Amino acid sequence: MKVLVTGGCGFLGSHVCEFYIKKGAEVISYDNMTKHELERTGFATEAARNYNRDYLENIGVKMVKADIRNYEELLDVTNGCDYIVHTAAQPAMTISWEDPELDITTNVNGTFNVLETARKLKIPVACCATVHVYGNKINETLNEGATRYIREPEGIDENHPTLEGTLTPLHASKAAGDIYVKTYIDTYKVEAASFRLTGIYGTRQFGGEDHGWVANFSIRSVLDWPLTIFGTGKQVRDIIYATDVCEAFDAFYHKRKSGIYNIGGGPQTAISLIECIDILEEISGKKPEVKFSTDRHGDLRYFISDINKAKKELDWSPRIMPKEGIETLVKWINENRYAFCDK
Repeated sequence: MKVLVTGGCGFLGSHVCEFYIKKGAEVISYDNMTKHELERTGFATEAARNYNRDYLENIGVKMVKADIRNYEELLDVTNGCDYIVHTAAQPAMTISWEDPELDITTNVNGTFNVLETARKLKIPVACCATVHVYGNKINETLNEGATRYIREPEGIDENHPTLEGTLTPLHASKAAGDIYVKTYIDTYKVEAASFRLTGIYGTRQFGGEDHGWVANFSIRSVLDWPLTIFGTGKQVRDIIYATDVCEAFDAFYHKRKSGIYNIGGGPQTAISLIECIDILEEISGKKPEVKFSTDRHGDLRYFISDINKAKKELDWSPRIMPKEGIETLVKWINENRYAFCDK
């Protein structure tokens, strides 16, 4: 089996590469090695950006430095592959405000090129959407004194209305990619899936305030840096560990049941931002320094995935619970401090 992973040197992409290498597959990482999402983290940017590339090279992944916006190059490199896992993206809402052209060309044109490649080569493809496609108009209530928003029913399924509430370019670009996947399924019969992902976290994630909040909180907690909560801290997500997402990609490859899927932890992994900080304190024995700031434009306060469709169609369920996953992440951060700061 030969797998091409777009964005292979990114956080999730690196886990997909590792997952298939361990299965004995030939794996190509296709990544342009940009640093947009790292520039404001305060990390040692060069060490952070190269960390995953170096790790993947050491385990036998073939590295191709190229851009998904270049269709001809993508098609050429993918020729001979059995599967495309498309994780390359512009992931940050804040960057989408500041550079909407980068956002649309990466998330829309890039996804279009990946789908065209899959159609041309007649191979299956799994693409990464996000729960941001639902927008942020959620009927939420707040239990006074609680650490989380509460909503009934808890799980939001794939039939829920999309693009509701206050929108940003990221909402538009990720939703467009999601729609294009469905279009290629319906019109060209491409074997394709769009995974609406929520709260992904894990090792090799260089999360900043722009994206990757579980990793951002964990990194800052380990390094004794203050962390910022935008809003009340009672916002809730169902979080999912990266290896569980890899299992979902593999489940789609084997089941080939095309469509749109929520891929999250479901109600069993739902935690608030404050609860995440409590877990970090429990793990480390020290309380992180927390600052509060106002909500950001377009932020989603509440989301819990209904993942029953993926359970039924793909025979997939997440396995790793928040405490176990965050402990693994914290251990990795402690072992790789040099990738976050020069000291």
